[in-house]
Amino acid sequence: MAKSKIAERAFYQPGASSIEGMPTTLQLFHNHPPIMLRPHWHAQVEVNYIMSGSVHYRMGDHDLSLDAGQMCIFWGGQPHQMDRSSDDSFYAGAHLPLVHFFRMRLPTAVSSQLMGGATMVSAETDGADPENFGRWFRYATSGNPAKAQHAVEELLLRVERMFLEPYSVISSASSGKSREDDGTAPSISVVRMCDFIAANFLEDIDATDIARAASLHPKYAMNLFRKSTGMTLIKYLTLLRLSRAQAMLMTGKDNILQIAMESGFGSVSAFNKAFRQISGMSPSDFRRDTRSVAA
Repeated sequence: MAKSKIAERAFYQPGASSIEGMPTTLQLFHNHPPIMLRPHWHAQVEVNYIMSGSVHYRMGDHDLSLDAGQMCIFWGGQPHQMDRSSDDSFYAGAHLPLVHFFRMRLPTAVSSQLMGGATMVSAETDGADPENFGRWFRYATSGNPAKAQHAVEELLLRVERMFLEPYSVISSASSGKSREDDGTAPSISVVRMCDFIAANFLEDIDATDIARAASLHPKYAMNLFRKSTGMTLIKYLTLLRLSRAQAMLMTGKDNILQIAMESGFGSVSAFNKAFRQISGMSPSDFRRDTRSVAA
């Protein structure tokens, strides 16, 4: 259960086992929301359910405040930051790799809206949610594979139900208007591509390898993935690599060349270019600024 008072302000401390360092892992959380000292990104869809108190987020193109009883879902691939949380706040949720996200039966527009930077918000929660989110976290961290699988399946069903009831789409373009859509599940081929990327993103793979894993022609595979996600295959592959590199820069002691190679990039120049595109700075500047803020 939530504590009424948090004695010390909690700050988010990423590491090798954090969501940045393990971008293909489904992780559940159940705790007081820690403040982020700077924006971060990861390659999962994030689900947050506010159990008590209030929180404030800075997303790519909008700010968002949530109170107890509200739930949101957003794409972690955009730099984002929880910059405020009340002393009595407590939240639960999960980071969903795309391979899990695309197994859900969601409205067809949801994935493209999320990847485009929108946040979906729902106040259609009930008294069962605090109990369920707590149990899912206990099951997922119990060390019992059967319980963990049960928790994941129930969680995915709960997220599906969010889109069967009224919800709002928050972004700079949407002005917070509610939307409805009749949905069908993405192609199983997209799931297969996500599976292959998750298992091999640190290797020297390209769009042809990914398409082959799903028994598709490369051009068709690229078009299908972009239609389903709103981004290219290579952008998603690069984001997984950048997420892991981000964690290594924040906490590791490896030099930039080692991080680039161990994150799946073929050269330092390719790593620098990709990193600048998402963070607006070089990897070395990011490392320096992160450590100066945390000091």
